[in-house]
Amino acid sequence: MKTIDIRKMSVEELNKKLKDLKEELFNLRFQNTINQLENPHKIADVKKDIARVKTILNEKNA
Repeated sequence: MKTIDIRKMSVEELNKKLKDLKEELFNLRFQNTINQLENPHKIADVKKDIARVKTILNEKNA
């Protein structure tokens, strides 16, 4: 997910996206634990997306 796309979202959309990303991260970690995850780098990508969304949320709230 690109930062430009995230900046175009409203605060409500960002909160929903953050919730979805956290759920996805949980599922990826679960799959990784039971050795069903094909691409372990996906976890790092989702963590970075979460950080991007949180950063932009903080900017919009300030």
